[in-house]
Formats: sequence, structure tokens, C-alpha cells
Amino acid sequence: MIITAGKYKGQKITAPDENITRPTLSKVRMGIFNTLQSMIDFDGKNFLDMYSGSGIMGLEALSRGFEYACCIEKNPKVAGIIKNNFKKFEHKPELFVGDSLKIAGRLNKKFDVIYIDPPYFSGIYEKSIEAVKNISSGIIILEHITDVDYCGLNFIKQKNYGGKIITYLSIEEI
Repeated sequence: MIITAGKYKGQKITAPDENITRPTLSKVRMGIFNTLQSMIDFDGKNFLDMYSGSGIMGLEALSRGFEYACCIEKNPKVAGIIKNNFKKFEHKPELFVGDSLKIAGRLNKKFDVIYIDPPYFSGIYEKSIEAVKNISSGIIILEHITDVDYCGLNFIKQKNYGGKIITYLSIEEI
């Protein structure tokens, strides 16, 4: 996998086994960050990736100018790959290993952007949204393929990338 833009553009990272994770495609990553860039200025902002996989979303965020990125990954083997990926970068995301639903609620920080991309058929989208409502100060992004209850959040926009749906939500009306 390759970082698509910013100061780390072109840097390669290792993707975990695709039987364990489902990396966000470069086309989708570019679309997400280009859409975000039309909505907010990244300078001084922070980013949370709840289900990190390879850690590429946090690296993309920092590469494109976010001040801070946080990644959460439950699988210890996958977290080890993320740690190795992060070693080559001076400015790297903070990594928490464990259950995203539990860890998110304990973070003492507000996040400008929260990216939620759990295993598609895990049934935890709504629980994930509820877990981050108190730590969101901006945009919540969902990557999904089936309908999701937005749990009272405000719908901003939605894009479809070959069956992968990217939905932008917010606590407050934008």
C-alpha cells in the first residue's frame, strides 16, 4: 500500500493479511481526504481511526497536514504490523491496542474527524457511533456496504465507490 498525498506521498507500508483486514483502497482514501479538504482546514486538527487495519488512514491524515492522529486496533498481530509501519515515520499516529468501543470512550480528547470502518458485517456500526459521540467535535465518516442507522447524527453527504459507501456525518448541523 502507498500513501496517496502529502509529505509522505509515495511511501509504502505493509498491509496485513486480507483474510484478517480489509484495507481501504487508494481511490477511496483519496476521495475521503479530498472531500474532507473541501470541508475543513487540516492544520491543527486531529483524526481518529477506530478500526485501523494497516494504519494507513492515520498516516494519510498526518501526511496531509493533520496535527495528530490516533489509531485503534484490536488484533495484536495486526497491531504489530501497524507498529512496524509507523517506525519509518518521524511524525506518526498514536496507536492503542484493544477494543475500539471501550478505548474510544476513555480517550480524553475531542476529534475533528473520526473514521469508522469496522468489519462490514460485524453489526457494530451503531455501537461505534454511540462510542464516539462524546469525543467528536466535527465529522464522523463511515465506510460501509449496507444501510446504517446514523443514531441521530446529521447527514452531510454520501459517496459510492463501487459498492463501498462513504457517509459523512456530524453531531451539529453544518
